[in-house]
Amino acid sequence: MAVPKRKTGKSATRSRRSANMNMTAKNLVECPQCHSLKLSHRVCPECGYYNGREVVTAE
Repeated sequence: MAVPKRKTGKSATRSRRSANMNMTAKNLVECPQCHSLKLSHRVCPECGYYNGREVVTAE
């Protein structure tokens, strides 16, 4: 079984984890039907439309 020869330092650990800190928020686009913000390529949660037609009924 592989065992580390030495303890990994704080600097090495933090620099390895720092790549995850560069994540950005998802891009939001405007729904063509109701003009609210939604994730692209997803059904609009406000009106239930996707690609110009109603997919789910909105409450």
